[in-house]
Amino acid sequence: MRTYGLSGPRTHRGRLLLVLALAAAVTAFTATVPLLRDWFDLRVYYGTVDSWVHHGGRIYDYVVPGTTYGFTYPPFAAVCMLPMALVGWDTAVAFALLLNLAALALVLRLLAGREWRRYGWYRWAVALCLLALFEPLRDTFSFGQVNLLLLALVLTDSRLLATGRDRWAGAGIGLAAAIKLTPALFIGLLLVARRWRAAGIATAVAAAATAFAARVAPDASRFYWTQAIRDTGRVGRLAYVSNQSVQGILARLGETGRPAWVLAVVAVLAVWAWRARRAVSAGDWSAAFALTGAAACLVSPITWVHHLVWLLPSLAVLLRAGRLRVAAAVYAVLCSSVVWLWLDDASGIDGFLGSNAYAWITLGLLLGLPVGQSRVSLLPLNRSVSSTAPAPSPAAPAIAPVSGQSDPPVAAAGTATTAPCDAGRSASSEPTGSTCPEAAKPQSSSSRASSYTANPPPS
Repeated sequence: MRTYGLSGPRTHRGRLLLVLALAAAVTAFTATVPLLRDWFDLRVYYGTVDSWVHHGGRIYDYVVPGTTYGFTYPPFAAVCMLPMALVGWDTAVAFALLLNLAALALVLRLLAGREWRRYGWYRWAVALCLLALFEPLRDTFSFGQVNLLLLALVLTDSRLLATGRDRWAGAGIGLAAAIKLTPALFIGLLLVARRWRAAGIATAVAAAATAFAARVAPDASRFYWTQAIRDTGRVGRLAYVSNQSVQGILARLGETGRPAWVLAVVAVLAVWAWRARRAVSAGDWSAAFALTGAAACLVSPITWVHHLVWLLPSLAVLLRAGRLRVAAAVYAVLCSSVVWLWLDDASGIDGFLGSNAYAWITLGLLLGLPVGQSRVSLLPLNRSVSSTAPAPSPAAPAIAPVSGQSDPPVAAAGTATTAPCDAGRSASSEPTGSTCPEAAKPQSSSSRASSYTANPPPS
């Protein structure tokens, strides 16, 4: 009988050696290729809170020394980060790592579903090694970003809705939307699905959190909701290649007017509402939430590469539906850093296609993600036979595999996953800059860290 899946070596010893080899390769890759961002976003959070609490500064006035970047989230996010004022920089980095690791564990647990134990330590270990090469995820960790935490909150509501334990469904979405605006589209999903109670809870939680922040920081709240929310320049350049949203595509084409962007957003939202409604009607909340994550990335004015961790649910849906080749292709491109090849010049047909590669993937997922697969195992693969499994009975005929399935491609760690950098290109000064070795940005390596990291404000 033909078997499917990450079978690899048959013995526990062989599997352990393979996992250790993969882990060593991934560690060597991440240690030698300068793709670490030196906790740039965490430095924004930490510096903002430190300035606010210890130096009487205002939340939206702080900028990281040597840059023009400051705090861009709603005031409630700054309130949630207040505990950082009690600890030093190194402790803040450690806690950020631990929180992101915990959030990733919860996200994977929620995406795997009830049968998560059936995959065993070997498959999970290989999956973690592969995820370590996933560019949005590795950037989330090295920036010290919060998107994994928000994804975990949102997916918790997805599980509550899918299992019928929906008394408090919506609370996670409401909290996530109060911390960052992008998850607010999931309230729209609840409305499209006519889950009025959950939508009401999400709206009430978001409103209560926002009101609480307004009481704690009234001036900052007034400034954010009346001025900062409309100023995309505070976040970064729309045409910068890391912006893989619809607005990023238009900006790189030289179209910066609002009418074109609004029309594109309306079209994306129309497709999303139609497909999400189909998924909910089929009882497939996993696909509905995955579609919403993809749509949120497209309609957000700025979607940096690390924001694309919202595509992890789409990868899970593809695996659940048995679209292994499609999932592998999406994964490979999102590991490749290919968009950075057009860092300096996105003109021409090649620039139009290549510089927006991640946005095309997101759009393709919105249009073609399979729905109605919620009751199928996350990995449509037979478990490989363990060394302790009993031998099959001669009287039991082998079951033929389902037609259309094929062995998943195996990607060697560190091979063809990172696009080569053009040595002739100038360095990027953006915090979301390319991982090219020559990029002279403060967050690309510890040796080029800004004075803020070298001498953080006293806690």
